[in-house]
Amino acid sequence: MMKKYKGIIFDLDGTLLNTVYDLADSVNEVLEQFGFPGHSEEEYKMKIGHGFRNLIEVSLPKEHRDNETIEKGLASFVEIYDQKYKDRTVPYDGIPELMEELSNRGISFAVNSNKRTDYTNALVDKFFSHLPFIAVFGEREGVPKKPDPASALEITEMMKLRPEEVLYIGDSKTDMLTGKNAGMDTIGVTWGFRDKQELQSNGAVYIVDRPEEILDIL
Repeated sequence: MMKKYKGIIFDLDGTLLNTVYDLADSVNEVLEQFGFPGHSEEEYKMKIGHGFRNLIEVSLPKEHRDNETIEKGLASFVEIYDQKYKDRTVPYDGIPELMEELSNRGISFAVNSNKRTDYTNALVDKFFSHLPFIAVFGEREGVPKKPDPASALEITEMMKLRPEEVLYIGDSKTDMLTGKNAGMDTIGVTWGFRDKQELQSNGAVYIVDRPEEILDIL
């Protein structure tokens, strides 16, 4: 029997890596510089996923979300995050083992993130440099961000597969919609930044609680 799925596209933050601590620390330092109150790590889980500029915007007090403040905050954030982004970020339990097994099985895999490309590549290189990713895409100039399917479909072409042969895996509404928009079946993971209800209500085809459960779907 032929296997239905031959490729996987992963989200990064909240799916492969727990990045919330370094992001929270960095944004809170920006807010402290401005004299604004910070937020908890749990609160940041609901803010992450739409790029750095959006993260700064939604973290600022509503009455201070003007373009000038956002741009100043973003510039400060990048300086701070550049020093912190590897401090407390780690793969989720079971992810290194999952990636090794996918490689052993000859499954094609890639990363599609809304995180800035340089950080996306640096983090994948830190934790998974020995693995044969087909592509590692972050936010790219001239390419629309998720949930637009442009990057996911580009990766699929690089894999030489059809969308129906590729699984799209992530932890959020954005990821479920990206996969759906690309014509791919989706797996929502519950160990990330959003809850099971968000995944279900946005059309997750499968939902898993542990990385090894992904192998059962292949």
